[in-house]
Amino acid sequence: MADLNSAPAIDAPDDLYAELLAMHEGLSKEESDAANARLILLLMNHIADRDVLRQAMAAARSPGAGNM
Repeated sequence: MADLNSAPAIDAPDDLYAELLAMHEGLSKEESDAANARLILLLMNHIADRDVLRQAMAAARSPGAGNM
């Protein structure tokens, strides 16, 4: 079983965050929520490890969890 890696691993995370925010520019709240849902499903499909995804979902439910 693989474990969730929550250690910082993204090069230039601030730049990537800015790109994520830009993805939402001009979208309504509903469109933004739908875009987030599609992004999550695409990334879940890419990861494809159900155990890791379950760990990520559990971590996401806890504010401040996951070291990110």
